[in-house]
Amino acid sequence: MATAELVGPPETREHGRLTHNARWAIGFGTAAVLIFVTYHWVLPSLNANINTFVNSWLPLSVVDECMVWMICALGLNIVVGFAGLLDLGYVAFWAIGGYTAGWLISGQFYNLKIDIFGSPAAGTPGIHINFWLVLVAAAILTALMGILIGAPTLRLKSDYLALVTLGFGEIIPQFFKNGDHLGTLSGSGGFDFTHGERGITPVDPITIGPWKLGPFDLDWQFAVFAAIAAFVIFVCLRLRVGRLGRAWLAIREDELAASMMGVPLMRTKLAAYAVGAVAGGLGGVAFAEHVGGVLPDSFDFSISITLLAMVVLGGMGNVWGVMIGALVLSWINANGLKQVGSTFNSTFGTSWDFPSYNYLMFGLILVLMMLFRREGLLPESRTKLLLREPSRTDVESVGADLEGESA
Repeated sequence: MATAELVGPPETREHGRLTHNARWAIGFGTAAVLIFVTYHWVLPSLNANINTFVNSWLPLSVVDECMVWMICALGLNIVVGFAGLLDLGYVAFWAIGGYTAGWLISGQFYNLKIDIFGSPAAGTPGIHINFWLVLVAAAILTALMGILIGAPTLRLKSDYLALVTLGFGEIIPQFFKNGDHLGTLSGSGGFDFTHGERGITPVDPITIGPWKLGPFDLDWQFAVFAAIAAFVIFVCLRLRVGRLGRAWLAIREDELAASMMGVPLMRTKLAAYAVGAVAGGLGGVAFAEHVGGVLPDSFDFSISITLLAMVVLGGMGNVWGVMIGALVLSWINANGLKQVGSTFNSTFGTSWDFPSYNYLMFGLILVLMMLFRREGLLPESRTKLLLREPSRTDVESVGADLEGESA
């Protein structure tokens, strides 16, 4: 199975059985349908105690938020896991996608009245474009930004590349925070491009055909986010086993050898940044719809670190591992730690504030994973072999011991 995964694209069936990717895809689709059916039809008909338990531990708003994190983590996995390029500023693409939604489906530019299959009330000022078209616009814009940022910086490697991407991730949110007075140095007047620290709110709701989703239609919002996630997963899987994915793998393993074998380094790296940025843009649009707008304070550096941790802990390079890592860590951050703390306090009569120890628990998980399972929860087969392979010095010492015994 591992050989087929590394050499070429797997078929839908292998010797009469579903392949590894096909089984996971069916599992993801089945889980998405079950979640939608449960929250839309089953849960409302159950008694209050079950409703309270489910909505306390797994509220649908948290599930939707986890889907957004998963979409962005899959995009970062293309850059870090597939191509081996360390990116510490991925939050910038998330922010660009969010502000694309803010510009195209809100009243931010009130002097305009543009409506392209949107969902505003008649005569509402601003730009109001259909949600699905905004996804396309965000994908194009973030891909271009990925290319523009990557072109002058991808000649760098390792720590230097990480520092440049870190700077990019810091610059973009600051631009959005201070983009309400463009064209002036006085701090007043100018063109209001981003509405500054106040952000852009509200944004138009998602439309599905003739239906307009309200702020409490979280089950249908989940269905939309699951569809976006399924698209990103499909793209990741197809690219991974294609020619471009194999070129990314070659660069990740040995950049010099890849260049000697004819792999165009710059073009292949730029493709990784562009495709990864597209997923970040889609996640940004979904996030803007989830929270009802965009605020510059929502896109700080810690998001990039959290996304990178999701990729590493889930299994760098493995689409399904990253998906699991993103869902688990985002649930812990959003609701899991709070509920565990509440249960612990009520059981033992304590009053510990578990969410305040969020980064302590997060750091402990990182340390334990790096000590006992460096390859992640569901590692890619090649990464698993490399990380579990004994070092050269260990092999040499074993050989020396054997020679000494034979002598």
